[in-house]
Formats: sequence, structure tokens, C-alpha cells
Amino acid sequence: MGSLCVLVASVLWGTTGTAATFAPAVGPLAIGAAAMGLGGLLQALVAAPRIVRETSALRAQRGVVTLGALSVGAYPLAFYSSMHLAGVAAGTVVSIGSAPLASAVIERVVDKRSLTRRWMIGAALGLSGTVLLCLAEAARAESGSGAHSAQTIVLGVGLGLLAGFTYALYSWAAHRLISRGVTSGAAMGTVFGLGGLLLLPVLLATGAPLLDSWSNAAVGAYMALVPMFIGYVLFGWGLAHVPASTATTLSLLEPAVAAVLAVLVVGERLPLLGWLGIALVVGCLAVLTTPSRAAAKARANTGSREDSGAQLHRATAPGSATVVAATEPGEA
Repeated sequence: MGSLCVLVASVLWGTTGTAATFAPAVGPLAIGAAAMGLGGLLQALVAAPRIVRETSALRAQRGVVTLGALSVGAYPLAFYSSMHLAGVAAGTVVSIGSAPLASAVIERVVDKRSLTRRWMIGAALGLSGTVLLCLAEAARAESGSGAHSAQTIVLGVGLGLLAGFTYALYSWAAHRLISRGVTSGAAMGTVFGLGGLLLLPVLLATGAPLLDSWSNAAVGAYMALVPMFIGYVLFGWGLAHVPASTATTLSLLEPAVAAVLAVLVVGERLPLLGWLGIALVVGCLAVLTTPSRAAAKARANTGSREDSGAQLHRATAPGSATVVAATEPGEA
């Protein structure tokens, strides 16, 4: 269920690129600040009762909370600017594709978590598929007046790496809070609420085009409510059950969904290489979400013990028809 929550969140995030095409006059900073800022504040508002109840636990982890909030504030600005400068394909691939590796490094250095063979195989498939998808879209894009210059591409890739690192960082921070007893609602509401506050000045400075038309306002509202609010609520639930490195690897579904929506909604064409990349991403998800034999055996053993305990409880319960052998003299 944790993996499923992350996958559904990734599908919602994959709709942002297509949604942004309906508001071409809105800049990347405004889109990012509106989506993540308003979505984060809404998370904090919904989770306010939990945040109040768990204030002491959050204060005890104020360093992790601060780190997560700063990362939330930086991520959308870097992510949407990367897509604007380097192109949607390259920006998305670098941002999302670098996050699993950054998460693995953070968990290895800070938490001393060892990387499993399954994660390495899944990450290799997912990253390979994402790179193929990027190459396919780059090959499809025509060079000309609208082509990105080498300098802007380099800057866009650099911002994409920053986005991937900050994504991994706030995912790790949220998982750290949850693993130390904070509920997912309070953890995500606090981290994203504070991050949303940091994004408010950017929104006030750049968000005027969002109010120029109903279509622009609708895009901003959709981005804040669906991909960011609902998506990150699901992501928080997922982080309660899977490591941050696994969650960020599962989110490699996002660029695949974005590519499919570009074909179905926007009318773009995806070469065979791109469909092969999507197939590799699906293979990555299958590797990471299929229960292992050890896990299945453990659940089976747990179920057997629970069944045995239930049978014993029924046998010894008052009014049970089962006769239990006497263990004391004179006991009936």
C-alpha cells in the first residue's frame, strides 16, 4: 500500500506538465510557487490539529523540520526553471532521475542504510528508461529558433540536479520525522506548510499572470489542489511504509506519465525509443513493488501464528465447546 500511494502520487505529478500548457503566459517561478506554496499551506491547514498535538515531537526534531522546509521552498523554483531552460524532457529527467541516487547517498551517509540488490536493479532499469525517454523526446524536438542554447541547457541541467537533491532531501526529512513517531499528516503538513510560507513572497512577486484569465487561475488551482496537495498527502502516507530511496525511485513513473499525456492530450508523437523507455520504467516499478519471497514467507508464518493463536483463544474462551485437558488435580 505504501508503494501504491507513491505511484498514485507520481501519476498526479505527471499531469503538471500537460496542465501548464494551458497557461503558457505564466512563468515557471509563478507556477512552482503557486503549486507548491498554496498546496503546502493547504496541507498545513488540514493537518493543523495533528500539528498542534505533536508540537513537542516536532520541536525535538526542529533541525530536520527546518531542512525539509528549506528543501520544499527550493525544489519547485529549481524544477520548473530547469524545465523552462533545458526543455521539459531534459529538465524532468534530470530532476526526477537524479533524486533516487541522491536519496540513496543521503540514507547511506546519514542513516547507514545498505542498498539492496533489488533497489539497485530497479534503479538501473528506471534510470535507463528515463534516459531513453529523454533521448526520444530530444530527438523528436526540432532544432531552430526555438532551440535552447548550450548555456541555458547547462544552467537548466544544473538546476535539475539541485531540484533532484532538494526532492531527495525533503523526502528523507519527512521519512525521518515519521520514523521517529510523528504522524505522516503532521510531518508533511509542517514541512510543506513552512515551505509554502517561504514561497509566498515569490508568488506575490511573480503570480500576477495567474489572475489575468480564468484559464490561468484554473491551472494554478489545479496544480495546488491535485498534484501538490492530494499528491503529497499520498506521498506522505507512502513514506510511512517505504524508505525515501524507494519512494523517489518509484516516482520515476512521473516522466513516463508526462510523456504519455503529451501524446494523448497535447498531440505530441513519441518515437519507439520513448516507448521502450516507458517499458523499462514499468519494469523498474515491477521490480520494486513485487513482494519478495522472504517477505511473503514472513507474512505466511505470521498468518499461521495468528491463526494458531486465534484457535487457542477460541478453545479457551468462556462458553467454548472444546474441552481442555485438566492440569490441576480436581480441575474439570
